[in-house]
Amino acid sequence: MANANNKRFQALRPHGDDPTPLYLQVARKIADAINAGQWRAEEALPPERDLSEKLGVSRVTARKALDVLVGQKLIVRRRGSGTFIATHIEEPLSRLTNFTELLKSRGFESSSQWVERKIDTPTYEEVLKLGVSPGSRVARLERLRLADGVVMALERSTLPAACLPDPKAVEDSLYAYLDSRGQGVVRALQHFRAINATKKMAQLVGIKAGDAILLVTRIGFTKENVAIELTDTFCRNDYYDFVAELRR
Repeated sequence: MANANNKRFQALRPHGDDPTPLYLQVARKIADAINAGQWRAEEALPPERDLSEKLGVSRVTARKALDVLVGQKLIVRRRGSGTFIATHIEEPLSRLTNFTELLKSRGFESSSQWVERKIDTPTYEEVLKLGVSPGSRVARLERLRLADGVVMALERSTLPAACLPDPKAVEDSLYAYLDSRGQGVVRALQHFRAINATKKMAQLVGIKAGDAILLVTRIGFTKENVAIELTDTFCRNDYYDFVAELRR
C-alpha cells in the first residue's frame, strides 16, 4: 500500500523543463488524477507540509496548488479536519445518461432515498408536456439522489400511469425499468434555470432556504417519439457541474 501511495505521489511531481508555474503544474496533475478516478470522494489529502515533501515543492507552492483546486471545487478544506477530495459530479450535455450509470462511470456508489411514490392526476403542465388527457392518471416519483452517501439532488419524475402502473416497481434506475418494458428513453430535451430553494426543498437536500439551486427539466421520448417522462431535478450547485463540449 505504501509503495502504491508513493508511486501515486511521484506521478504528481512537476517537471523542471515545463515553463508552467510549479503550483499550476501540481494543481493540473492532481486535478487530472481526481478526474481519472485515482482519488476517491472524501479521501483525505496529506497536510501541506507532507504534500510538499512528497511532491518536492515548497509549502507555498503546495498551498497555492490546493487553492486552485479549492476554486475548481475539486477539493474542500474543513477546519480542524484537513483537506478532502470533493464529492463532485460533472454531467456531459452531449450524451443521454441516467444518474446511476453516470455515477458508476465516475467511480461513485449511487443510491436513492424515496420521498414519495404515488398515482395522481396530472397538472396542467404535465398535460401539455406529456400529452396526456386531463382525466388520466400519472405516476409520481420523488427521491433524493446520493453519491457515496452525499445528497446530490432532489428528483421529481412524472410518467403516464399506463407506462408505470405501480410506482413502487422502480427500485433504483427508472430508465432500467423502462428498458425492461420496451419503453426506453432514447432522446430527451433538457432546460436549465436557476431558482431559489424552498424551505422544504432546502431541508431535503441540506442547504439553506433561499439558496440558489439549479433546476434541470427533462422531457424523455421513446423511439416512437412519444413523451414518456417529465423529470425536474434540483441540483446542488456546490456538487454538480454540467459540461458541454463545443466544436467548430
